[in-house]
Amino acid sequence: MRVLFAGLSEKSHVNCMVPLAWALTAAGHEVRVVTAPALTGIVTGTGLVAAPVGRDHELHEAMKLAPETQDQELANWSRMGPDEVDWPTIRSRYEIGVPYGFALYNDPVIDDTVALAQSWRPHLVVCDPLAYAGAIAARVSGAVDVRLLWSANVYGRARRTYVDLMGQAPPEERVDPLADWLDERGAPFGVSCDEELINGHYTIDTLPPSLRLPGALRELPMRFVPYNGEAVWWPWLREAPERPRVCLTLGTTNTEAYGGDYVSVPVILDALAGLDIEVVAALLPQQREALGDIPANARAVEGVALDTLLPSCSAVIHHGGFGTFATALVNAVPQLALSTTVADLEWRGRSLERAGAGIFAHHSEVTADLVLRHTRQILDDPGFASAARRLRDESAAMPSPRDMVATLEQLVAER
Repeated sequence: MRVLFAGLSEKSHVNCMVPLAWALTAAGHEVRVVTAPALTGIVTGTGLVAAPVGRDHELHEAMKLAPETQDQELANWSRMGPDEVDWPTIRSRYEIGVPYGFALYNDPVIDDTVALAQSWRPHLVVCDPLAYAGAIAARVSGAVDVRLLWSANVYGRARRTYVDLMGQAPPEERVDPLADWLDERGAPFGVSCDEELINGHYTIDTLPPSLRLPGALRELPMRFVPYNGEAVWWPWLREAPERPRVCLTLGTTNTEAYGGDYVSVPVILDALAGLDIEVVAALLPQQREALGDIPANARAVEGVALDTLLPSCSAVIHHGGFGTFATALVNAVPQLALSTTVADLEWRGRSLERAGAGIFAHHSEVTADLVLRHTRQILDDPGFASAARRLRDESAAMPSPRDMVATLEQLVAER
């Protein structure tokens, strides 16, 4: 098969695609990863073949000028179920989200992505759920269109809620910004919007069943396999820690793309300074440089892949990003997420709480006392570790990326 991966131009989103892309490559299929120019090196660094298209988006520049917009309620897609939102609210979410989110990511790459698909004729397109450029390319080339989630399926649920509420709204209020935009962008290629274009033919969900949003269309479960980029298993990671080890990580996106983190590393380290634990702060170089002296029970490290660190940890404190969240899940590590409400962060954080495997707190609530109290709670209550092991076992029972290859081969053959 010829397989085209179409992700958003974000490193963390590309990383979520790498294990399946390599499984398909190892099975003998031709794989290309379409990306905006800025991520070409990220893709080639995985060993996969990059296909740069179009131009880079300008969303990061806008976020640096107004970082508070990422934390506004208009960016929250977690509470979009039929009993959680009314028509004016969900309509405003799309009226803002389409031009200032979906279009900013996709418009710069749609034309070149479709042109590539027209010439290369992929049999299968694996899309980020918001990479509508890939959806149009799949439709034009006649490929099977499979969405690979990097989140809970909040966007799929929101779309179903939108369609239902729009049908109940007065005729003069029945607007559909997403369909209108896709109609406009697809028209040059003879593509018009329908729900299959928006949702794809199938959806690959890597969350364990108890954390999954119900009702995904034609769902294909697949175990999450961590890919953290370059990784070294350092000698100190091969030895069992003498005290409970707690990982602190705030990811890379906020620092690299938006100019800073939402919570303070020094505040967290100082809050935990009195505990008989080892705190390992996995940081970017610029995050490390911003630190002064650190407490005696802390270690600040750079270039440590989470999948090499978390197996030795009793807890992880993090920003809520999907890669960190899912890597902790498959390693049975209880989590304290200090996060925003953008995208699905609130839904995943609350679902982790309901499962008993972690605690979610909005970053605006974060104080030294809160961090200390919740960290003690997670370390002292064995129920958190037990629940984390249950989630790990749920994940381990799901099909692997290698198993998914056979499923995708069959779906393509059937079409």
